Amino acid sequence: MITTTVAVIIAVVCVGLGIVLGKFIFAKDTKQQILEAENQAKTIVKEAELTAETIKKEKLLEAKEKFVQLKSEHDREINDRNRKIGDLENRAKQRESNLAQKESTLDKQLKENETIKDNLKKQIEIVNQKRSELEKHQEEHIKRLEKISNMSQEEAKGQLIESLQQEARTQALALQQEIVEEAKVKANKEARKIIIQSIQRTAAEQTIENTVTVFNLETDEIKGQIIGREGRNIRAIEAATGVDLIVDDTPEAIVLSSFDPLRREIARLSLQRLVADGRIHPARIEEVVDKTRRQLEEQIMEIGERTVIELGIHGLHKELVRIVGKMRFRSSYGQNLLMHSREVANLCAIMASELGLNPKLAKRAGLLHDIGKVPDEETELSHALLGAKLAEKYGENPAVVNAIGAHHDEMEMQYVISPIIQTCDAISGARPGARREIMQQYIQRIKDLEALAQGYGGVEKAYAIQAGRELRVIVEADKVTDGDSDKLSFDIAQKIQTEMTYPGQIKVTVIREKRAVNVAR
Repeated sequence: MITTTVAVIIAVVCVGLGIVLGKFIFAKDTKQQILEAENQAKTIVKEAELTAETIKKEKLLEAKEKFVQLKSEHDREINDRNRKIGDLENRAKQRESNLAQKESTLDKQLKENETIKDNLKKQIEIVNQKRSELEKHQEEHIKRLEKISNMSQEEAKGQLIESLQQEARTQALALQQEIVEEAKVKANKEARKIIIQSIQRTAAEQTIENTVTVFNLETDEIKGQIIGREGRNIRAIEAATGVDLIVDDTPEAIVLSSFDPLRREIARLSLQRLVADGRIHPARIEEVVDKTRRQLEEQIMEIGERTVIELGIHGLHKELVRIVGKMRFRSSYGQNLLMHSREVANLCAIMASELGLNPKLAKRAGLLHDIGKVPDEETELSHALLGAKLAEKYGENPAVVNAIGAHHDEMEMQYVISPIIQTCDAISGARPGARREIMQQYIQRIKDLEALAQGYGGVEKAYAIQAGRELRVIVEADKVTDGDSDKLSFDIAQKIQTEMTYPGQIKVTVIREKRAVNVAR
């Protein structure tokens, strides 16, 4: 700081000298001016020295004051540090004293624990002695009991276990029956609610499909043209279409008979074209039948596409669309297969929505569940397994494949929608008016139900009532107890479920009655 001030003073002096010299240069005329300039320069130098001395003294004073201030602050910090060090020493001493106290306390506790251990060892020895004495008394007691009962310990244990097992079986059977009944009540209630809601929201038609088609004619003269010379035309039609033509006395009508609705449709359309054209001969018949078959294939594709669009199913393989259209010309128990599949698809979507599942996936599986019934080639597989194979081949969802294959319990159900497809298929097939059942098959099913129940011991009579919806079994009271009646009812229901095929459900009622009859004379 002082050096900077001195430098400033010297700079001022130099400036003053410069000014004086300038004046001296410009005032060369007279010596007087030179002397004045020298005097002024001396005066300026003296004044500058005085000023510099004054400034130097001031700066020295300021430096001394600053030093004194810094020294006082340093002393204050040192005092604070000494005070803190003293506090830390006091705390350390206090901790040492506390640790010493705890150490002495722990020594006392260790001595007390050793005393407790010694006492425990003595008590354990006493307990072991008493246990050995008790075992001896127990052995003596068992020997006395064996002498009294003339039975060994193992024999008595076996009898006790056997009696307990028998009692447990009886209680377990009663509990099982109670649990099953309670579960049935709850499950049936919820299932009925969902099924009724699904059926109420679905409208379906009664079956009217037959195995014959009546082809109407304008006049009976056309019958002769259809028959042809020596019957060559009718033989050509039957050979080309695989349909039997029945020409009888029915006026203005020919009956087309075949179990294959697709063949009947080809024969009907071919006859219609031949009659309209008027040229009926074997070559023309083969040409028209072939052309009709190709056009019907196009129609099948259109039917499949229209069905898929109406149901809102997207991304279905073209081959599966063709199979869906082909179902229009198939029937099962008189029920049209396409109408049945559409009905099942709608029921599945409704039921899946009620259960909070994916309705689109369920509808897709419902539509495709019977595609195995319309194969292009004959196979030994059942229609359910064949349908699952086709669906897997054309890239369907694994849940759809499993639902198709498991809807007749031929595959294990692995997805939630599989039982929905099975249920909706049963609803569509078992509803009134859905299918026709041959009388002989119906009677045979009733007989099989009664024979199944009569195969059990103690059964006196069995009656299938309510069109086979209920089976009443009358047992002999002397041979069957009340507990056996419950078990018999359960066993018969399980056997019917596993061995028989039936629509809907069958209620099994076992009746046990004890009558005591006397005559007063």
